[in-house]
Amino acid sequence: MEDFEILLKGSAVAHGHLCPGQVVGVRMAMEGCRLIGLDNPRDMPQIKKLIVYVEMDRCATDAISFVTGVRLGRRSLRFVDNGIMAASFVNLETGIAFRICSTEESRDLAPKYAPEITDSAQQQLEAYKRMDLDDLFTIEEVIIDVLACDMPGPTRFKSVCAKCGQVVRDKREVMKNNEILCRPCALGTYYQSVKKKGN
Repeated sequence: MEDFEILLKGSAVAHGHLCPGQVVGVRMAMEGCRLIGLDNPRDMPQIKKLIVYVEMDRCATDAISFVTGVRLGRRSLRFVDNGIMAASFVNLETGIAFRICSTEESRDLAPKYAPEITDSAQQQLEAYKRMDLDDLFTIEEVIIDVLACDMPGPTRFKSVCAKCGQVVRDKREVMKNNEILCRPCALGTYYQSVKKKGN
């Protein structure tokens, strides 16, 4: 894997700025890949061996995506909206998986690791670079059963909504009243259609 500083610089460019979350995400991704035995996850053939589950849509997620090469469009980045600064790294070939969670105590430890810096954001950023992994993260080996419908690669499963006719891929349909429905028809939408005058 590339050097930490090179990955951090590239991550900051991809994200748009350098922040403490970038440092946490880069270190999390590097350690996650090391633990599951991948040293070059952005390139073939390792890119096909990795799925990462992120639990928060914040800065660290962009860093994890940059370091590992995982993407929503590749189906190798999975978003689990827990609101927790954590990610789980899965080696699809071996089944080995680790969940890494940023500790809340790490913020309080910043003065210990970067006492010469007085600005709190800059202090955190520099401290997270220097911090022992045991202070920065809790790490646990986990078991993640990746379903066939969640695997990267071409669409294997599709159905058609009985109400609107929309094709639904990757087993995301809902059975309701003995009918196959898309989630918007079964559960409602996050949007509201704008009705045009005269319609």
